[in-house]
Amino acid sequence: MEIRAQFEAFRATGLRLDHVNAHKHMHLHPTVARTIIETGRDYGMTAVRLPFEPVEPLRAAFPDEHHSAPLYRPWIEYLRRRLQSAGLFVNDNLFGLAWTGGMVEGRLLRLLPHLPQGISEIYFHPATMRSTALSAAMPGYRHEEELAALLSPSAKSLVANLGIRLGGYSDLATGTGTK
Repeated sequence: MEIRAQFEAFRATGLRLDHVNAHKHMHLHPTVARTIIETGRDYGMTAVRLPFEPVEPLRAAFPDEHHSAPLYRPWIEYLRRRLQSAGLFVNDNLFGLAWTGGMVEGRLLRLLPHLPQGISEIYFHPATMRSTALSAAMPGYRHEEELAALLSPSAKSLVANLGIRLGGYSDLATGTGTK
């Protein structure tokens, strides 16, 4: 099965499994979710990314833009319940969907003060330079600018001033990461 093959390929890297997600959030599909839950246990999976981007913080941070709840929101809540019932850790919120490939410094700085309580992930697609393959796979993505946003001294300072604690999914199990 392909999902098991993906877990095997990751195991072969020797890296520690922090969390699981699927390309284009295919783990929202009930069959894919079930297979990931069943298979992931064999590979030490403890956390899964939940692609829930609440619109309220986006509207507060970017009142000049239109943001609406996705039509697949009921599937997100179904997946949340299913993952939590399986004893897996999930994030409360995920930011970056509205600007996939364009989470640049200005957006990050405007978003940070509006993060809701709980565990929020802000995701990026950083790269140090473009390649033909990367540009073909992700046309229009602003990889270098996203890397600059991640490394931004202004963002680092704002995170500290807002009291946001940083961490990874593995911190969910220990309770060391929030917001």
